[in-house]
Amino acid sequence: MFVGIVSSLSLLITPLGAPAPPATPEGTVSAQAVICNKYCDARDPALSPGDRVPVSATLFGRTFKLHFNDTDAMGWGTVENGDPGDEVWLDRSMDGGRSWSGGSKLGATTTPAGQRGWRTQMYNVDDWQNLGVGALRVCGKANGRPEITCSPWARTTWNAWDRRTAAATALMQDYNLTTGLFRTTGWWNSANALNALIDNIRVSGMQSYKYAIGRTYDLNLNAHQGQFRNDYIDDTGWWGLTWIAAYDLTGETRYLQTARIDADHMAAHWDNVCGGGVWWSQAKTYKNAITNALYIQLNAALHNRMPGDTTYLQRAQSGWTWFQQTGMINSANLVNDGIDLSTCRNNGDTTWTYNQGVPIAALTELHKATNNSAYLTTARQLANASTTASGLHTSDGILREPCENGDCGGDGPSFKGIYARALTTLNQALSDRPYTAYLRKQADRAYAADRTPMDQYGLRWAGPIDKLDSARQQSALDLLNSPV
Repeated sequence: MFVGIVSSLSLLITPLGAPAPPATPEGTVSAQAVICNKYCDARDPALSPGDRVPVSATLFGRTFKLHFNDTDAMGWGTVENGDPGDEVWLDRSMDGGRSWSGGSKLGATTTPAGQRGWRTQMYNVDDWQNLGVGALRVCGKANGRPEITCSPWARTTWNAWDRRTAAATALMQDYNLTTGLFRTTGWWNSANALNALIDNIRVSGMQSYKYAIGRTYDLNLNAHQGQFRNDYIDDTGWWGLTWIAAYDLTGETRYLQTARIDADHMAAHWDNVCGGGVWWSQAKTYKNAITNALYIQLNAALHNRMPGDTTYLQRAQSGWTWFQQTGMINSANLVNDGIDLSTCRNNGDTTWTYNQGVPIAALTELHKATNNSAYLTTARQLANASTTASGLHTSDGILREPCENGDCGGDGPSFKGIYARALTTLNQALSDRPYTAYLRKQADRAYAADRTPMDQYGLRWAGPIDKLDSARQQSALDLLNSPV
């Protein structure tokens, strides 16, 4: 994949609309590190087999454009309608556009006398050898003026040939190779981000980021209480389900073994307070819907992957019986947050979207385990309620989290994607695929209204973008992974 660095690289630039200069060797660009993928940095744009302009910026009548060679995953910048002395350059980011960590003022050049347009050389977007997932932007300034303008960040279609692979690549811009987790989000959110990535590999066939599975496992196996256990029992459930997904994709038994250890950790926190149920944390102050729905789903999933098992199936069935008896499923077939320990009944708290989703996924696993159609019937009732509940949607039917008008904190941005993942699982288990149109509507709106030029997504699928982080991106990726 990598070619040798050709002998000296020059910063010679070809003016727009002018004949190409005499052929000169490509050579070093500056003291900044040169990246070599298929080709090395500072390649002549005249050699590009294509030219796509995804973003631009203007300043004092000049237009600064970012051009992409999608075939070779390289880009260059131009300035048009300017004057001699105008400057143009590229910045490269390796952290999702939060900084120009991959190099600043790459190919910086000045429009020479007699020209009104100019261009930089081509630079690589990514750093394949070092697993760097990058982006470029074009910047510039007018002759004699201090003001600088920069375009939005963007990237080529390399590892981003459709909206779901583009969203996966945008998520991987936040993957921290040192920690094996995702920047800008927390421990349990990183489990869901990795789960979304694994699902993307499965549905898209893009293998480029498969390395993240083993890297995350190896770097974090001994974190907290080991084997992805910690004092929050729902966190352990999220990681257990992620390792189930990893096992399904890779066949590596170490992932299944860790999922079993995680399920056993959860089971150790089931007791007879309020007749059963798993505690939310080791502090034993709350029994809630999400922890117990995860407990049911994880145990049922393990049974479905372990021929001859009875223990995990019994746990899953007992968990569902208890869940129903608490009344956490309210009269509208929506799931409230948990139970009041003084009454052992539904506490009436917020109907978060993920609390609607995980019970649906759990019931789908239980149906697979038992072939009891009653589980799918109940799952469908819950799905029908949550896909039509006015309090969970905008006026035109786009899913919204109850916190979206305020602050969803660090947890809330992950919720809707988890819901979409669960609804997709149920939809695929039903022969009539009743939720395909709903999922397509959500995905189409998010793509149109809640996306940057670099395929990063915000919290509100109905738009506009609020902010960017890994939890928001995971949520969108879960939605876009739906095969609709």
